[in-house]
Amino acid sequence: MTLKGKRIGFGLTGSHCTYDAVMPEIEKLIVAGAEVLPIVSYTVQTTNTRFGKGEDWIKRLEEMTGNKVIDTIVKAEPLGPKIPLDCMVVAPLTGNSMSKLANAMTDSPVLMAAKATMRNHRPVVVGISTNDALGLNGVNLMRLMSAKNIYFIPFGQDAPFTKPNSMVAKMSLLKETVEAALEGRQLQPVIIETFREDG
Repeated sequence: MTLKGKRIGFGLTGSHCTYDAVMPEIEKLIVAGAEVLPIVSYTVQTTNTRFGKGEDWIKRLEEMTGNKVIDTIVKAEPLGPKIPLDCMVVAPLTGNSMSKLANAMTDSPVLMAAKATMRNHRPVVVGISTNDALGLNGVNLMRLMSAKNIYFIPFGQDAPFTKPNSMVAKMSLLKETVEAALEGRQLQPVIIETFREDG
């Protein structure tokens, strides 16, 4: 599946430690010929952490993609009817946003873009990054895994001995997952070994 000429929405939610792993994957989509429309949650916009300032991440996204960041629900809504996406990516997808997506809540630009894409029966690719995938959020993870038109970047436990409920996507498989999703396929295996030795 070629990505040349495809319009891909790329949503970031608040797993700030994951952004450095995601940025090179956005570059891969662009190099492959896709138009990438960046979309950010309110947390991305307003939070400064040891991993960087929100405004700096937004500037980097805009420079990389050549498109202004979509930063409000109002700006994201047209991605359904007026500016349809070929695919929507949400990476990282936090446990908070995963819970909301699984329960049809739309309170951020990223979730609105995902909802608008699902309304058009187009694929939504998610890359989870959550400390409670095997805890209270497990039911939401399974709900999304069984939902039509939602595809997962393969994921696994990142620190099973110190954070046994935590799971993260292997972001280096993002482009491959998007290509498969555009063909209506879930990249396999979806649950993989990702952990480092942590005790």
